[in-house]
Amino acid sequence: MTRLFNDPDDFAAEMTAGFAAASARWVRAVPGGVVRSTAAAEPTVSLVVGGGSGHYPAFAGLVGPGLAHGAAMGNIFASPSTQQVHSVAATADQGRGVLLSYGNYAGDVLNFDAAQERLRTAGVDCRTLVVTDDVSSAGPQERDRRRGIAGDLTVFKVAGAACEAGHDLDDVERVARLANDRTRSLGVAFGGCTLPGAGEPLFDVPAGRMGVGLGIHGEPGIDEADVPTAAGLAGLLVDGLLAEVPDGAGARVVPILNGLGSVKYEELFVVYGAVHRLLTEAGCEVVDPEVGEFCTSFDMAGASLTLLWLDDTPGELEQLWSAPCDTPAFRRGRDAGQHAVTVPGGPGAAGTAPLPVPEAGPGSRECGTRIAAVLADVAAALDEHADEFGRLDRVAGDGDHGIGMQRGGRAARDAAADAAGRGAGAGTVLRRAGEAWGDRAGGASGAIWAGMLAALGTALGDDTAPDTARVAAGVSAAERAVERSGGAAVGDKTMVDAIVPFHRALAARSEAGDDLATAWAAAAREATTAAEATRELRARLGRARAHGDRSIGTPDPGAVSFALVVRTAGERLREAAEC
Repeated sequence: MTRLFNDPDDFAAEMTAGFAAASARWVRAVPGGVVRSTAAAEPTVSLVVGGGSGHYPAFAGLVGPGLAHGAAMGNIFASPSTQQVHSVAATADQGRGVLLSYGNYAGDVLNFDAAQERLRTAGVDCRTLVVTDDVSSAGPQERDRRRGIAGDLTVFKVAGAACEAGHDLDDVERVARLANDRTRSLGVAFGGCTLPGAGEPLFDVPAGRMGVGLGIHGEPGIDEADVPTAAGLAGLLVDGLLAEVPDGAGARVVPILNGLGSVKYEELFVVYGAVHRLLTEAGCEVVDPEVGEFCTSFDMAGASLTLLWLDDTPGELEQLWSAPCDTPAFRRGRDAGQHAVTVPGGPGAAGTAPLPVPEAGPGSRECGTRIAAVLADVAAALDEHADEFGRLDRVAGDGDHGIGMQRGGRAARDAAADAAGRGAGAGTVLRRAGEAWGDRAGGASGAIWAGMLAALGTALGDDTAPDTARVAAGVSAAERAVERSGGAAVGDKTMVDAIVPFHRALAARSEAGDDLATAWAAAAREATTAAEATRELRARLGRARAHGDRSIGTPDPGAVSFALVVRTAGERLREAAEC
C-alpha cells in the first residue's frame, strides 16, 4: 500500500513538483503538467500525451528528446482536466501542429477533445490519436472501444520519433495510427492497488488466484484464474495475443513485458525468458524487446505483455521504434541537438491574478450568493458520502468516483464563494464553479459537472434573478450538454439515468406553476428513484462496461451522486423559501 504522503488531496500536485525538480534536465513544470526543458534546433510537430497520475513512468516520465513534448497530468487515476490539457499543449506547440495521444477512457476523451477544440479555435492544427491496445476490454470487431494500457509506449515512441525526424503532422498522425493498429496488450493482477490515504485496496483477488484482463486504473480483471507458474503466465499472455495478429503484420514482433507496480524486475525476467521462448517457437522473430515498468498502476501486483507487430523486413515502424530518445524513464541511443530552454519567471511560473467579475444585476448577485451557499452544502454532502461512492464504483469501476466528486465539490465551493464575494451574478458564479470542478476533479465526472454547471450558468445569466421557468430551461441545457459530451442515453447505466428524469419532472412542475423550491424537490425525488433503479441495469458505457453483468445489483455511482447533489440543493431552496 502507499505509505508516504502528506495530505492525500495534495499527493498528485506534490508528486508533480518533486518529479519536475528531480528531472529538470528533461522537463519543466507548467500549469497542468510538464513540458520539455529542451528544444531542437528547428521547430517540430509537438506530441502531447497524458492521463491520470499513478501510472509512472507514463506519462510524465516519457517527456524528452525523441519522445513526447509534454504530458498533461491528472489526479490519481483521473484524467487531466480540459484546462490542464490545453495549458500543456499550448505551451508545447511550436507552430507545426500538435498531436494529442492518450488511452481510451471516457474522461480522457471528453477533456482532450474539449482541449483540442480550444486549440483549433485559436488556430492550432491539432489532431488526436486514442490508444486502444487492451484485447480484454472489447472484441476484435469493437477495437475502437478498447482501453489503452501499456501499449501507450509503442504509439508514443513511434509518434515522438516521427516528430523528431521532422515529419509533418499528417505523417506523424499516420505512423501513430499504424503503431496503434499493430499493438496488442493483455494483463493480469494478483492484487489491487491502494490509493494514498485509502484504508483498503480498490479490489481484492482471492489468495492463489489472479484477475485476467485488468485495467490500469485499479479496475478488476474480467475473469479469474489460478496463479500459474512464471512459464504458465507467459503462455497465457502469449497465447492471448497471438490469437489476434493484426492485419498486414509480419512475423517480427517487439515484446514489452510491463510490471504494474509491485512485481519485481527479477520476477519479470523469469517470465520474459518463457515469453521469448514461446514467441520464437511460434515462428516469431523477436526484435528489440523491453522488460520493466512502463505503465504502472500504483502498487498493483501484476504484469502485462504488449506486442508491437512489425513488417517482415526492417521498415518504418522498426526504424521509429529504435530511434534515439532521452527521457527521465526511457532512453535509447543519443539525442541530437537539444538544448535547455530558459523560461522567464522559472519553471511552472504562471499568473495568479483572479479573473475579473462581469457586471451583474442586484437580483442576480443575490442569487449568486445563494448558489455559493448551495455549493457549500453540496461539498459537505459529498465529503460525507465519498466512501459510499467509492464503494459503489469499486464493484465494476476503479473506485475513485467518491474522491473525484469530493475534490470537485470542494473546488466548486471555493470558486463560487470567491466569485460571489466579489459581486458576481448567478451565471458567473455557476460558470466559475464549473471550471473549478472540472479542473480539480478531472475524469469523466469532472468534465460532465463542468459542462452542466457552465450550461446552467449560461442560461441563467447575470442580468436578473431567474424564475422557475428559467432554471428549468437551464437544467434542460445542462442535460443536453451531458448527452452531447458523453454520448450516453437512458438505460446505459450512467448519470444520464438520473439527469433525464430530474429535468423532465422539473420542467413539468414549472409548467404547472409550482414555485422553484416545490418543483425542485419533486424533481429531486424523481432523480433519487431513477438512480436507485439503475441497480437493475447492465452497464453499457464507461469503464464498467467491460465487466458485463458484474454491475447488475449495484446502482450507478454517477447517478447516485447526482441525486445527492440535487437533493442537497433542494434542501437549501426549501429553507430559503420558508424564511
